[in-house]
Amino acid sequence: MWILIAIAALVVAYVAWTYNAFVSLRNRARNAWADIDVQLRRRYDLVPNLVATVKGYAAHERIVFDDVARLRTQAMGLQRPEDKAGPETQLADTIKTLFAVAESYPQLRADRNFRELQDQLSEIEEQLQYARRYYNAVVRDFDTKCEVFPSSLIASLFGFAHLPYFQAEQEARAPVQVSMGGGP
Repeated sequence: MWILIAIAALVVAYVAWTYNAFVSLRNRARNAWADIDVQLRRRYDLVPNLVATVKGYAAHERIVFDDVARLRTQAMGLQRPEDKAGPETQLADTIKTLFAVAESYPQLRADRNFRELQDQLSEIEEQLQYARRYYNAVVRDFDTKCEVFPSSLIASLFGFAHLPYFQAEQEARAPVQVSMGGGP
């Protein structure tokens, strides 16, 4: 009788421990996504200043400016990682194109405001890369725990499902094409 009670207690303890581990990983993933969102907000706030600075020098590159504004607006309206990945990658690529356009204007490259904005954006991009890697690592740990036995039974029992990775869309993995004559 005591042996059965001890076994039942161990099973209940394992279920509770595993459930708590799932909750902890899910909360870490949510926190990691919030960190990505903070960096994206910083980028969204910085992009209009960058565009305004470059616009003064490169007025004829209207297509690039319109793309940056459109993608920024589109990305700001999305919440879920799987929805944001595409527009975010496109926005990052368009910002790279904006910097490529700026390279053809020596007086712009020498402008202190532009350099400061470029440095801030570079810092934000580095922080975003770190936050994305951390988020994906937590998602990997969570998804692995959902798949391995016997924790997969507990995941099914309590409704823990796979989380989406934050990853670039296929077309965003291609090199950025820049044409100085008529936009990107």
